[in-house]
Amino acid sequence: MTHFRKFTAAAVLASLVAGAALPAAAAGIDAATQEQLRTKLTQEGYEVRKIGTEDGLIEVYAMKDGKKFELYFNDKLEQVKNGASEN
Repeated sequence: MTHFRKFTAAAVLASLVAGAALPAAAAGIDAATQEQLRTKLTQEGYEVRKIGTEDGLIEVYAMKDGKKFELYFNDKLEQVKNGASEN
């Protein structure tokens, strides 16, 4: 029974680790694109919090100068929308 428990614990751990990578993969944004966008925004002074998709666009949640931003990019990484909110 102990061997079964170890196997089950290992399987659960492996699925949790794999699950951590799912949001980006499920969003259809490859790691290279995410890194390119993260680098671009960091150079512009943003702190990137999350990258996903919405309505066919890449959606980025970021902070800059104490404000929260929702930035939207097309597949060429051109910014098409910007939304800021007060803290």
